[in-house]
Amino acid sequence: MRVPRIYHPEQLHDNSDITLSDDASNHVGRVLRMAKGDAIQLFDGSNRIFAAEITQVDKKQVHVKLGKGEIDNIESPLDLHLGQVISRGDKMEFTIQKSIELGVNTITPLFSERCGVKLDGERLEKKLQQWQKIAIAACEQCGRNTVPEIRPVMALESWCQEEDDSLKLNLHPRAQHSINTLPLPVQRVRLLIGPEGGLSADEIDMTARYSFTDILLGPRILRTETAALTVITALQVRFGDLG
Repeated sequence: MRVPRIYHPEQLHDNSDITLSDDASNHVGRVLRMAKGDAIQLFDGSNRIFAAEITQVDKKQVHVKLGKGEIDNIESPLDLHLGQVISRGDKMEFTIQKSIELGVNTITPLFSERCGVKLDGERLEKKLQQWQKIAIAACEQCGRNTVPEIRPVMALESWCQEEDDSLKLNLHPRAQHSINTLPLPVQRVRLLIGPEGGLSADEIDMTARYSFTDILLGPRILRTETAALTVITALQVRFGDLG
C-alpha cells in the first residue's frame, strides 16, 4: 500500500511532534480512516520529505511523530511560469492540476478581453484559495515537494509587461515558429495561454510589444485547457525532464 503524502503549511523539523493542519487531519482521520501507528509522509514545500508515524487520532486532530527530513528533488530544470486566462467551469481547475503534475512552477490567472469568467471581491478570493488547494493536492499526488504559487489574478497586459528575463511565448494558430525551432538552451519560460475565444488582434499586437514570440503547435486549433497542457509537455520534452 502506498504511504499517503501530506502537505504541512509550516516548516517541519527533524524528530519533532506535530499536529496536522485541519484539512490534513480531516483527510487522514476521516477520509483515509488512518489510525495510531500508521505511516505517512509529510512535506512542507522546502523540497524535503519526512517519514512520520501517527501517534494519536482525536475527533478533529491527528498527531504525528516525524523522522529526519531528507532532500527529495524531482523539480524540472525548466522554470515554467504559466499565464492562463481564466477558463469556465472546472477547466481552470483541470489546467492547474495537470500543469503542476507536468512541472509548472508558477501560475498566474489572467483576465483578458474575451475572458468569459467574471469574478471579483470575496468570490475571487475564494477561487484563489481553492486553486491553491488544488495545487497542493496535485503535489501530494505527483510527488513534488515544492508547491507552485498561484498568484493573484492580473489583467493580461499587466502580466505581459512584468520585467522578466524568461523566454516569452504565446500560442498562436498562425505563428511562424514551433517549439522545435526555438534556440537551445532555455532555462526559463513565461507561457501565455489565451481564453476559449482566443486573444483579440489588439492583444496579440500587445504581446509582440512586450517581446513575446508567437509559437505554433500544429495544424489543429486546440481548446484552451488542451493547449496549455500540450505546450507544457512539448516544452518539458525539449528543454526539461520529460523524455
